[in-house]
Amino acid sequence: MRHFLILFLLITSVTSIAQSQRTELITIMAAPLSESYQYGINERADFEVSVFKYGKLVKNAAIEYSIGAEQMIPEIERSIVLKDGHGIIKGISLSQPGFIRLTVTHKDENAVFTNTATAGVDVDEIETFTKMPTDFNKFWNKAIIDARKIDLRPLLTRMPEKDTATKLAYHIRFNHGKKSFIYGILTVPKKEGKYPAILHVPGAGVRPYEGKDYNDDIVSLQIGIHGIPVNLYGSDIYENLKYGALYKYNLNRMDDRNRYYYKRVYTACIRAIDFIHTLEQFDGENIGVTGGSQGGALTIVTAALDHRVDAIAAYYPALADLEGFNNNRAGGWPRLNGRGFKFTEQKVKVSRYYDVVNFARLLDAPGYYGYGYNDNVCPATSVAAALNEIESHKEIRVAYNVAH
Repeated sequence: MRHFLILFLLITSVTSIAQSQRTELITIMAAPLSESYQYGINERADFEVSVFKYGKLVKNAAIEYSIGAEQMIPEIERSIVLKDGHGIIKGISLSQPGFIRLTVTHKDENAVFTNTATAGVDVDEIETFTKMPTDFNKFWNKAIIDARKIDLRPLLTRMPEKDTATKLAYHIRFNHGKKSFIYGILTVPKKEGKYPAILHVPGAGVRPYEGKDYNDDIVSLQIGIHGIPVNLYGSDIYENLKYGALYKYNLNRMDDRNRYYYKRVYTACIRAIDFIHTLEQFDGENIGVTGGSQGGALTIVTAALDHRVDAIAAYYPALADLEGFNNNRAGGWPRLNGRGFKFTEQKVKVSRYYDVVNFARLLDAPGYYGYGYNDNVCPATSVAAALNEIESHKEIRVAYNVAH
């Protein structure tokens, strides 16, 4: 059944990767000169650039470009004219594994168009800066034990408007803390029987959810993480919370490992697995987890902490290699490198209990992973650093021209 789950996750989650180049009046095409998008250490990465308008190359196209290590201060910033609308740009080299990013801008009348291209440098050799705390396992074992002291007391409310011909839909709630809940959307097959299950964990943000219903023979649970109902469609409550009480929730209490926001979130994912095990439609054995960005991080975390998970599909995981920017290299979302946030030594120590890299080191479930070289939110450097730590079976899909 594990192979079925991997295949199912692969097929149903592949749409998580989106195109970075939009269809616009002006199309800037940029790519490394290397057909493989790969270069070696100390090897100069060159790029080719073309500017199109209505599908034709723009004569004497004026462009501005910058080149540097991914999300670092550019080493090169220049303006040139592409006489035939196409040209080769000489890049830079790196003395250590990583990624080189080219950013190209072209103006047409009052409009500005931009695209990026990224080359990998010995990607499989990228190492993480994240250290494993000696009491990492002890900390999380206790956190899960404490979370399970609260009875789930699940509440399922029918959502007939979301039913399909073959599935029933529910808005669900279960206890997670004193006077605190986790909410989600559950779909189960109408046909009697026992079925495998998929847990869908969310990307960053504050929003309602519609549920995931890819397959007639799967129990599907999509959860939110903020302790608020996920079915308040049309309400402005999510927007109010996003810029109010939940503003920058990902940085909340980061100086205390026992009170950091994600402690409740990580344990909620384990409790969601517990909840699935209470369902009479679940076969009690076969379960997968999937998500992208923050959800990619939560996917890896859940499987690392709960060995009942059989397979995962994680896309461009966030919260990986968080110390990157402190070491002059791109670090994972939420990119702790300023922006009014001081990543103190105490916060660094706390972050190691939550950094996806340390969970990746514990994985034993097989997984399917995907990320884009042009990701402007979860840097490819941080994702590769985490994936390189995984020793369990892994299949990796790289989309060379895709952003977040």
